[in-house]
Amino acid sequence: MLPRTDLLQRVKRALQRNRVVALLGPRQCGKTTLARQIVPAGAPEYFDLEDPRDLARLDEPMSALEDLRGVVVIDEIQRRPDLFPVLRVLADRTPLPARFVLLGSASPGLLRQSSESLAGRVERVSMGGLTLEETGLTAHSRHWLRGGFPLSFLARDDESSFRWRREFVQTFLERDVPQLGFAASATTMFRFWSMVAHYHGQIWNAAEPARSLGIGETTARRYLDLLCDLFMVRSLPAWHTNLRKRQVKSPKVYFRDSGLLHYLLGVSTEGDLLRHPKCGASWEGYVIEEILRAIEPDSAHFWATHQGAELDLLLVMHGRHYGIECKRVDAPRLTSSMRVALADLQLERIAVVYPGSRRYALSERVEAVPLAEAVIRPEALFSTEA
Repeated sequence: MLPRTDLLQRVKRALQRNRVVALLGPRQCGKTTLARQIVPAGAPEYFDLEDPRDLARLDEPMSALEDLRGVVVIDEIQRRPDLFPVLRVLADRTPLPARFVLLGSASPGLLRQSSESLAGRVERVSMGGLTLEETGLTAHSRHWLRGGFPLSFLARDDESSFRWRREFVQTFLERDVPQLGFAASATTMFRFWSMVAHYHGQIWNAAEPARSLGIGETTARRYLDLLCDLFMVRSLPAWHTNLRKRQVKSPKVYFRDSGLLHYLLGVSTEGDLLRHPKCGASWEGYVIEEILRAIEPDSAHFWATHQGAELDLLLVMHGRHYGIECKRVDAPRLTSSMRVALADLQLERIAVVYPGSRRYALSERVEAVPLAEAVIRPEALFSTEA
């Protein structure tokens, strides 16, 4: 087990500020392991809603929870949305005898009752698989290939990792999706998910997958929304502003875990990955996910015009706009798209993230920044003194 000290401290600080903390992230990303460092498994304050014994304990939730003290953990909360009104009552007690950590594998959009019942009482902490900072920079190639799910990354070899991801996808489609009341068959969802893999890093157009699967575009969009709500896919919205240019308004799609992308593309080794036509797009999505998890901006977008100018990532932070370009090359150069983006979007700076080891200026407001530095020192990503 790799230590996730920073994430653990974030949860503990959130508990000091709030009555309820929701730790949200995909299945198998390590939420349970982290929560058991706060409340050990088997303790009366720990409820795993996939354990029939704990489900039975919560047949009368008010009686089961009201006498507990300290920190109470409820794992896989999306299985019992009826608990949220009870938790609201318990969180409003004065003095407050217990605080609650809720672990969920679905986004707040699928947990609407949490935002309605616990408004003003809950702080959400997002969690994903292992980051490059947590695995160590020397593991960059393995992390990119296998992704951040702990059991995939820590597998003894690439073949074992690939098999784990295959089982994960099968279980996810056959068990997790139906539990949320989603009617699509596992076979249909697998075909759709595989199609999304080939759209990775591209502008989303629901018409082609809908036509291939014999479904409506509205249904295809609903399938994509589900994958986003379950933290499998990121739909990156387009940024558009008042310009005398036609701008792209459809989102781009990225897999949030590079290992799952590579499984659905049939990529099992580093050699396969480097030869695959989606190699560049895979690295772009990998960098974007690492950057977003390291920085946590106010909002994130991409930008593109129909004339060909584009920016991989536009970050809004404290009212200012910054740009990210992802280049898997040895020595990035200033491009016309970067010049256009600087002028049209009034960017403070652009960081061109690449896999090298040296930081250097491309122009007055554009710098090439190694991926390692962007991940380890995100606060210096746009610094003029770095």
